[in-house]
Amino acid sequence: MATPAWPCVFRYAKTCSRKREHGTHHLMRISAPACLRSLITTMCAQEQADVPTSPRDILGRFAAEFDVEFERLLGPPEGVPEKLSESMRYTALLPGKRVRPFLVCRCCELVGGQRSTAWTAATAIECVHAFSLIHDDLPALDNDDVRRGRPSNHKVYGEHVAILAGDALLTLGFELLTREPVDPGRALAMVRVLAVGVGHEGMIGGQTADVLREGTAPDLELVRSIHRRKTAALFEASCRLGALAGGGSADQVDALGRYGQLLGLAFQIADDLLDVEGTGEALGKKTGKDRQRGKQTHPACVGTEGSREAARELIVRACSAIAPFRPAADDLADLARYVVDRDF
Repeated sequence: MATPAWPCVFRYAKTCSRKREHGTHHLMRISAPACLRSLITTMCAQEQADVPTSPRDILGRFAAEFDVEFERLLGPPEGVPEKLSESMRYTALLPGKRVRPFLVCRCCELVGGQRSTAWTAATAIECVHAFSLIHDDLPALDNDDVRRGRPSNHKVYGEHVAILAGDALLTLGFELLTREPVDPGRALAMVRVLAVGVGHEGMIGGQTADVLREGTAPDLELVRSIHRRKTAALFEASCRLGALAGGGSADQVDALGRYGQLLGLAFQIADDLLDVEGTGEALGKKTGKDRQRGKQTHPACVGTEGSREAARELIVRACSAIAPFRPAADDLADLARYVVDRDF
């Protein structure tokens, strides 16, 4: 984005060009071009300083860009019940980190694609994520009244509308993947990746195991299985979707998918730790609920320090998975480390 001083630079350069055309450039001070170069150098340095470098800032800038497109996409179509559309938008557009759509876009770029090519898949994955948030908060599942500092969807629109809004967001995710005119084989592969990531083998299967095993003795292998499906599957799907959208090779898709899976596992351990050590104000939801409900979590099995060590080991492995893409993928390595150290 151009800073306010750039128009002055452009006007000055245009003036210089006109003076040369009319043979009057000898009237200009001999130092003027040097001043112009100095000004340009200063402005470039300022713009470079404005480029976000920390994972949190990078995600923040991406989220601001993504949310504009996401809100446009979720504009109420004609004929859709108003309450349903409102409920869908209410949760989908809550302020969030947008990690999953960010992964879609970056993985697309890492295999040589353009970010614009990945927007559809990025919005699809966020629709599915929003579906999971609405249903997770329902009384029959996690029974949470607050999500990201605001009343949960069912507290605002009622359980009946919340359930249907979640269903609508899930199906919208698949519809979006078929909207863009892409190669039929690639579109089929992307639909399958999303279906596996969210279905009975993925997120929904993991959530089912999570609910059914509440109140049972902590079991580390069970925790790993739940985390792999409940959280990591959608992270893996995000990376695979991005690589497929960018036309990546099978090896590239697998490598980035592996990164996503390991990142997702570390992300869930960090979530478990935040439920123990975080604050409701920072997280935008109640803390300490995992222990109250007897959830299968990493801290319940190995304690907080053991959980932190496990998360760090996963991050090392995640960074190794994207080694073939370094240094272009350095931001993903930074993101992986940030995931473990975040406080929200």
